[in-house]
Amino acid sequence: MDFDFSEDQQALRDAVQRFVEKDYGFEQRRRIVREGGFSRAAWEGLAGLGLMGLQVPESQGGLGLGPVDAMVVMEELGRGLVLEPYVQGALLAPLLLSQAPQEQQDAWLPRIVGGEALVVLAHQERGLRYQLGMGQTQASRGRLSGVKSLVSAGAHAQAFVVPAQDEQGPALYLVEAGAEGLVTRAYSLHDGSAAAELTLQGTPGQRIAQGEAAQALLELAADTAIAAQAAEAVGAMDALVHLTADYLNTRKQFGVAIASFQALRHRMADIKMQLELARSMSYYATLKLGEVPSAPAQRRRALSQAKLQLSQSMRFVGQQCTQLHGGIGVTDEYISSHFFKRLTVMEMQWGDGLHHLAEVSARMTEQAGVFA
Repeated sequence: MDFDFSEDQQALRDAVQRFVEKDYGFEQRRRIVREGGFSRAAWEGLAGLGLMGLQVPESQGGLGLGPVDAMVVMEELGRGLVLEPYVQGALLAPLLLSQAPQEQQDAWLPRIVGGEALVVLAHQERGLRYQLGMGQTQASRGRLSGVKSLVSAGAHAQAFVVPAQDEQGPALYLVEAGAEGLVTRAYSLHDGSAAAELTLQGTPGQRIAQGEAAQALLELAADTAIAAQAAEAVGAMDALVHLTADYLNTRKQFGVAIASFQALRHRMADIKMQLELARSMSYYATLKLGEVPSAPAQRRRALSQAKLQLSQSMRFVGQQCTQLHGGIGVTDEYISSHFFKRLTVMEMQWGDGLHHLAEVSARMTEQAGVFA
């Protein structure tokens, strides 16, 4: 199988890499963290590269590209520890709006492409844990009531896609920021990124999907996010491994670089093995995302398998690289600690390792029952 990237994909990678190096250095990132974890200037910079329209149809001013192109972008954003919710705003929002009425698509997709509008999914509730569903949020005559947690950049978004139960069953609603009865409480996550809790009290919303189609769209959005985050994690781990190798080659004990110590060389070999396992599963997740749109059960199992491996790799690489750095590895002034924090947060998002282990086990049991 050919895993080489096309010239266009390599050019896309180079463009994102240049943006990160020029406009998203470590000191700029620390400033963004201090200011709340979201930079409008950085968001507009990503839009200026055309990245907001990566998966928006060409008819709406986007590029209309696919999962592999998104993977390329996410790897470079991971290397740069970019805080802004690119997955939510550029990958999930166009997907979730793809089944909305045409007037809603016309109203929001061009604004997303231009970086003027950030639309994020608000699906998590305290009682749901990692299960994908409508939760306790209720909709009656187009007005929603409920509480959604851990909404990415919720205080900076212009609209939210909110799952809810209405008179006809499960549904997805588009709720605009500033709508009546909507209360947003902002806070920062462990890695410095912005999040918020939304309280809806009779808040008006526009329905964009209904019934089984709404549930299927929510599941596809989650799988898309897992594949994108897998690529981001690979980029972050790759950068952290190179940073750790450089540190071991410069740090000296007994007059020699500690990289020459056999015990540390074995640990680095184990770290690199976990990185390559994660990379292969990231590729697998991305390819499955594009291969089996008509077989959601197969897709969901494949993405759970990928997230299970990524969770194991992120924890191992993050912990081992931090230990190899010693005390400096946990200081805020050194970038290594920020990679560790980001990997820790990603491990818990869209289902942790234990959740996806249970998902893989359940789907394998179901498959065994079919062939029994």
